[in-house]
Formats: sequence, C-alpha cells, structure tokens
Amino acid sequence: MPELREKISDLTRRLDELEAFFDVGRLRERAARLSEEMSRPGFWDDPERAKGIAAEFSRTEDRLRLLEELRGRLEDSGELLELAEEDRELLSEVEREIEGIEERIEEQEIARLFTGEYDEGDAILTINSGAGGVDSQDWAEMLARMYRRWAERRGFELEVIEWTEGEEAGIKSATFSVSGPYAFGLLSAERGVHRLVRISPFDASSRRHTSFASVAVAPAVDDAVEVEIEEKDLKIDTYRASGAGGQHVNKTDSAVRITHLPTGIVVQCQNERSQHQNRETALKVLRARLLQLEREKREREIAAQSGEKAEIGWGSQIRSYVLHPYRMVKDLRTGVETGDVDRVLDGDLDRFIYAYLKGRAQAARR
Repeated sequence: MPELREKISDLTRRLDELEAFFDVGRLRERAARLSEEMSRPGFWDDPERAKGIAAEFSRTEDRLRLLEELRGRLEDSGELLELAEEDRELLSEVEREIEGIEERIEEQEIARLFTGEYDEGDAILTINSGAGGVDSQDWAEMLARMYRRWAERRGFELEVIEWTEGEEAGIKSATFSVSGPYAFGLLSAERGVHRLVRISPFDASSRRHTSFASVAVAPAVDDAVEVEIEEKDLKIDTYRASGAGGQHVNKTDSAVRITHLPTGIVVQCQNERSQHQNRETALKVLRARLLQLEREKREREIAAQSGEKAEIGWGSQIRSYVLHPYRMVKDLRTGVETGDVDRVLDGDLDRFIYAYLKGRAQAARR
C-alpha cells in the first residue's frame, strides 16, 4: 500500500510536468482557433491546406483528451486505493490500472523529445545505394523492407513514390511518404549512412563484402509552407518506370524526374496515374528536400557559433549491421547494440531511434 501511494504521487508529479511542458492552456486555445477555422465557409476549397489543419486539430484534441483522461484515472486510482485496504482483489485491480497509467505517461514523456517545427508531421524517406554495385543495391532494398516493416509495426501508412531497380538485383533508390504521428521526428534519427558487412550472396568465392546505403529524411510539407522554386532552375524529364516497388509502381511512360539545378537534388515519381500527378508529387518531394537542406544549413550555422560539431546530413555513417563473422547491429552515435540482427531488419528500430532522440534532447538542454 505505501508503495502504491508513493507511485501515484510520483505519477501525479510526472503528469504535472507533462501538462506544464505541453502548456494545456495554449493547447486549448489552439484547438479552439483551429475549430473556428474549420467551420468557416470554403474551408475545404484548398484540400491540401485543409487536410493539414484538420490533422493538427486532431493531434491537439487527442493530446488534450489523453492528458485529461490520465488526470481522471490517477484521481480515481487514489480513491480506490483507500477502499482497497481490506479487498485484495480490488488492490490487484488498482495495481494493474497504475501500470497502465504509467505506460501512457511514459509515451507522453517520449513525445517531449519532439520539439522541432515539423516533428509531429509526416515524412519523405529516400534510400540510395552506395558504391559497390549489386551488393549495395541489394542492401538498399533490405533497408526499404526494414522501414516498411517498421511503419507496419507502428500502424503508419507508407506509400511508394519512386522505386528504381538495380540491373541485377536490389534497388538503386526508393522514395516513400510515411504518414503517422511524429513520423518525421522519429525517422529523423535514421538520417545517415547505413553499413552492412556480410558474405556476399553475389560473390562466387563467398568473400566478405562491405556495402553502404544512405537514408535521407525530409518533412512532408503542405503548400502553406513557402519554399521558393523557380521554373528556370528545374530540368524535367519523363521516362518509363523501371521499378517494381511491389505492385505499387505505375508501368507507363508518365514517370517524372526533376533535377534542381542550383543544388543538384534529383527527385523522381512514378506512382501516380498521370504525368501531371507525378510531376506534382515530385515537386512536393523537392520542396521537402529543399526545406530540409535549409534546416540543416541553419543547424550547421548554430553549431558553428556554439563551437559544436553538428550531427547533420546523410554524409556520416550512423549504424553498422554485421552478419559475418559475428552478428551485431550497433549504432555508432549512441553505442546501443544488439545481436538480434533479424529482428532489427524486420523493423524493430525503436531502441535505436529513442536512444538517439534522448541523447539529442539532453545535448540541446546543456
């Protein structure tokens, strides 16, 4: 009993901190403003903007509802505990309820790790095979499967935007849109170069090969976010989709490739039904990539002013996956490692993601 009273007291303190962090008063004001905007005539005339506002309203309402629910459950648990002194069955029920409350509070404490402007929103995930031919292309496809499985585990929606197959096996590149709560915030921990060491299935001599693939992540922004793109800066090509991407890729000549000449960024889309739709989606991906490029530039400038080295961009190696001569996945930024390689490749990435995000949050508070 004293332990449970202490636990309820501790959870109440943690909930107080969460309500202060998320600023419940501000959330209520924001929800009211969004609700008012959604009720205006013509709100859905701009579907893209309306969708973004509706999603923000839903997220805000969900958080308010959850915090209020947790407060009520904690108060009820305290009252039940007083009645449970002579009732062992009721005491067990209170213990289970407190465990459930703690799990939900921990989830919200993790949400505190996401303070970036776009962390709550969706993401554009791009995988590119590195030098090394077929082995690297096969590795890029393994990563694509890994992120698909991760998205499935979380109940996120993942849609293929572009999928370019390798000549012999694997893929040269793939781009996905990933939709779900904090998709960008979570996947931002995956930016960088991923390294695979294994006996190559494509080497007749069964030698050990090291393969690389890069993962780039950008926020999926709506049209309300201004990113200046001039038509003269674009080189637009159409081609026939070569990829599989499962059955998801459109097999017509409507695929579109856009090169942004000032930065050299290349984006492709082949999943839509028409060339016009593919062009619009490719431009959306380009806007996301350019926005991310600008964010990274700002982060570098801030880091330079503070004398720190920024962990930015996809140029640095972040994680090693070793299948031979031993089995180990190790995150080179946090030191987190596991010997259960198959589980990681099947999408069990959260231990790596959360460790990185916690480290980043701690560094930001120093």
